[in-house]
Amino acid sequence: MLARRRSAGFNRPGEPVFKPQNKPDLKAMRAAYFDLFRNDRANVEAGLYPDPVRREFRLQDLPRTLGRARMFLSDVAEVDRRRVERDGTEVRASEQADLSRFPAYYRQNFHYQTDGWLSDDSARIYDHQVEALFTGSGDAMRRAALAELARELSGTDQRQVKVMDLACGTGRFMTQVLDAFPRLNLTGVDLSPNYANAARRAVRRWSQVDVVEGQAEALPFADNTFDHLISIYLFHELPPRVRPQVIAEAARVLKPSGTFIVADSLQFGDNPGLDGFLEYFPEGFHEPYYKGYLRWDFTPDMNASGFHADRTQLAFLTKVKVWRKAG
Repeated sequence: MLARRRSAGFNRPGEPVFKPQNKPDLKAMRAAYFDLFRNDRANVEAGLYPDPVRREFRLQDLPRTLGRARMFLSDVAEVDRRRVERDGTEVRASEQADLSRFPAYYRQNFHYQTDGWLSDDSARIYDHQVEALFTGSGDAMRRAALAELARELSGTDQRQVKVMDLACGTGRFMTQVLDAFPRLNLTGVDLSPNYANAARRAVRRWSQVDVVEGQAEALPFADNTFDHLISIYLFHELPPRVRPQVIAEAARVLKPSGTFIVADSLQFGDNPGLDGFLEYFPEGFHEPYYKGYLRWDFTPDMNASGFHADRTQLAFLTKVKVWRKAG
């Protein structure tokens, strides 16, 4: 609420008021929001992962949380300025070292966030930004992907399983996975050195875990290395030409019968009552590839790389789909 009070409002001055083609359904939005937390609680009670309250509401973490909240609020005005001015490519002209190592599509400040993916400050407040944007539902939506991984790991020796978190960001989801499966051989991959360093700090107490820097479309691993891959909120930020490359790389490094668990934004038609809300997102935030993503079909590229759809779960504004590589 404080962030909204410090912002200029959704519609930009001097422009027509944005009206989505699909009417947003507030009742459907509320129902999906509360269903998310009901399903989250059911997953806890089913033993798929530990109760997040024990980890996320610890008194000793309060000073750090408040510090991130202050950083987030201090950055709101600058983010809002970029939003109003439509300045979504500042990182291309930044003074960050060695920008040539990053593809052009990556050198943008997605969501108008300061420094894009390429600073320690950005990594420090990113998770707080996500939770504020999605009204406290970000982690719960991610845990829907954890539930699918837990189902895949049922009856296995976690010490013998290799899992990759593709585009792992700050490692927040990795810690949720490791709280549930502390002996799992987990590897995080992210292209941002700043976010990768944050992830290394987040998982440092698990000695068998690694975080490496690398591109999703050119993974630095041998064929048939991993039993399971997870990607969370990656595909909607990729150009159309790169998505099939990422899928092909996922198929290459996965073992036969392995799963690719994709958690990403809903697309049009997944929950028709929310289609109008999805239209708002690329209008209010810098999401250069999101409009195309909303109508993009995963299936042809997944099938071409040897995947078939196994199961799908909706989690508020997130769709979790399990794709299985041919055995």
